[in-house]
Amino acid sequence: MTTEEAISQFRETYAAIRAEIGRVMVGQDSIVEGTLNAIFAGGHVLLEGVPGLGKTLLVRTLGEVLDLSFSRVQFTPDLMPADILGTNLVMESPDGRRQFQFQKGPIFAHLVLADEINRATPKTQSAMLEAMQERQVTAGGEVRPLPQPFFVLATQNPIDQEGTYPLPEAQLDRFFFKLIVGYPTAEELTEVLNRTTEGVKVTPNKMLDGAGLAELQRLVRQVPIGTHVKDYAVRLVLATHPKTGTALPITNQYLRFGSSPRGGQVLVLAAKVRALTQGRFNVSYDDIAAVAASALRHRLIVNFEAEAEGITTDHVIQQILKDVPRDAGGAV
Repeated sequence: MTTEEAISQFRETYAAIRAEIGRVMVGQDSIVEGTLNAIFAGGHVLLEGVPGLGKTLLVRTLGEVLDLSFSRVQFTPDLMPADILGTNLVMESPDGRRQFQFQKGPIFAHLVLADEINRATPKTQSAMLEAMQERQVTAGGEVRPLPQPFFVLATQNPIDQEGTYPLPEAQLDRFFFKLIVGYPTAEELTEVLNRTTEGVKVTPNKMLDGAGLAELQRLVRQVPIGTHVKDYAVRLVLATHPKTGTALPITNQYLRFGSSPRGGQVLVLAAKVRALTQGRFNVSYDDIAAVAASALRHRLIVNFEAEAEGITTDHVIQQILKDVPRDAGGAV
C-alpha cells in the first residue's frame, strides 16, 4: 500500500467512525474528535463536565463502533482496588479440592469506562496507575497483562462539587487528553429531546476492530515531523516551567509547576493524528497549536495567585501560544 493510499484509508476510516458516533451522539464535535484523536494515538482520555452531558454515552458508543470489549466501573467512595483489578477466591474443584483462583476484575477489557472517577478515594484511584502506564496489573502476587489495545476513558465532575476527590497529579499525567465537555446549544438540545423522547433507539454499526485499530496506530507513528516543528513543541513545553530561563512572564506569575515530558510526547502524537485526518503526511505548526490545550491543561499546576484571580490553565496555555514564536527566528 502506498503512502497516499494509507492516508486515504485513515481518513475514510476516521470519517466513518465519526459519522457512526454522530448517529448516536448529538453535537459535542470537539469532544468526539479529541477522543478519537487520543484513541488513534493509543492514549487515555479524561472527560470533565457536569452530569448529563453525554460523556458515558460517548464512551459506550465508541466501544460498540470499534468492536472492542467494554466494561464500566462506577466509582464510589466505598469502591476498593480489588473491585477493579480482581481478587483470589477459594474455588472447589469437581474432585472436592479447594484452591485459590484469580477472578479478573473489570479492568480486563479493551475499553474501560471509569465513570465519575473522582468520586473514589485516592487509594482506589491509584489502582489505575499501573494499568494506564504499563498495560498490566499486579494482583494476586502475579503480573497480569491487560488485553490489547487498552484504553481508559474516565469521566469526572468538576472538583468543586460536593463529594469528589481531586485526582493525583501522577494519575492526571497518564491521561493523553483532558477534554472539557460543555453544554449543548438550543438546536442540539432540541435534537437530543427528539431522539430520546420518541422511542427511537439507534444501534451503531461496528466500523473497526482491534487489529485494524492497531494498524492505524502504527501509521500514526510513521508520520514524519520536521525538526523545526518538533522544536516548536519542545519550546512550548519548556515555556510552561516557572523560574527557568525558558519561562514566560505569565508562567512565572501563575504556575507552580509546568508540563512533564509526557506533554511533549502528546503534542507530537496528537499532531500526527490531526495531520492524517486532514490528508497530510507531515506535521505543521497549526497541528501542534490545535492540540496544545487538550494535551497540557491537566499537566500544569497553578499557584494561589491564579486561583485567587480565577486564572485557569487554559488561559495560561493560550497566552503561551501567543508568546512563543513558531520558529526559532522569532516569528509568531
